[in-house]
Amino acid sequence: MAEANSYAALTKAFSGLGVDENLFISTLGKWNRHQRESYRVSTPGFFREDKRQFQRWDDQHILQLRQEFLRLKDAVVLYTMHPWERDARLFKEALLLQVPKHDVLIEIACTRSSEDLLGARKAYHSLFEHSIEEDIAFHIRSPERKLLVALVSSYRYEGPRVNDDLAKSEAKIFVNAIKNANKKKLIDEDEEIVRILSTRSKLHLKAIYSHYKEITGNFLDEDLECDLTLKQVVQCLCIPKAYFSKILIASLRLDVDESAKDSVTRVIVSRADDDDMKQIKEEFQSKYGTTLAAKIAEVANGSYKDFLLTIIAKSD
Repeated sequence: MAEANSYAALTKAFSGLGVDENLFISTLGKWNRHQRESYRVSTPGFFREDKRQFQRWDDQHILQLRQEFLRLKDAVVLYTMHPWERDARLFKEALLLQVPKHDVLIEIACTRSSEDLLGARKAYHSLFEHSIEEDIAFHIRSPERKLLVALVSSYRYEGPRVNDDLAKSEAKIFVNAIKNANKKKLIDEDEEIVRILSTRSKLHLKAIYSHYKEITGNFLDEDLECDLTLKQVVQCLCIPKAYFSKILIASLRLDVDESAKDSVTRVIVSRADDDDMKQIKEEFQSKYGTTLAAKIAEVANGSYKDFLLTIIAKSD
């Protein structure tokens, strides 16, 4: 029974987000050759029997483990960076992927203050001797390019004033654009939609969001299911705490891909010093019936888990 418990604990240490370094030392480090072989035989998810009669690591799992050992390092490095540098490097990494990650570009462009977004653009100049605008225009050839360039170029008004009549009239622009999307052109190619999303203040956009619900009976992001980029833009601008909570619940699982796992580090580290971390935690608990801390403790391992829990505890 004790041996079975040790096997289960070690398997968990090899799984999830991060690795449990202490368990490797206290358990695996004490096993002899026969105990290690017994573990390999009893864990077909990690090992398979080779035709030459030995148990070999699954190659994909070796790659995954290497990434998990680096997960704490990556989180610490990102957390230590100046926020402008961190966002600039996240921009760059998102653009260099074979399929650029629009969601990372959108998160930064739509949830940062005007000054912090400008700072990230300045840092991008210093680090890469290009502008983020020209790199987006070069790497992204899809119809979303115009919208994404406009979003990262934005410097929004952040005062309290909102023209409610104008917000209502612009909500009707969204109603018509969505209604006619497949008849004329894609919504994210509509110049009026791009103008509104990239220039209006966030308070103004939240007023549009409310008026759209009054007019149609639906939330604006719900009616953008067919356009993921626009949906993410609207959510990041109007309901960021719901957006980030959804990203976290989808990523804090054992069966997700590497990109989803990276989202946990990115969201928690990049939101750690923002006022919205407390709101994200409240939204997470309200929507999913468990605390963010409990979910991290369930899925993550070792020092990586402890680091994330320490970060999110700052907003308590």
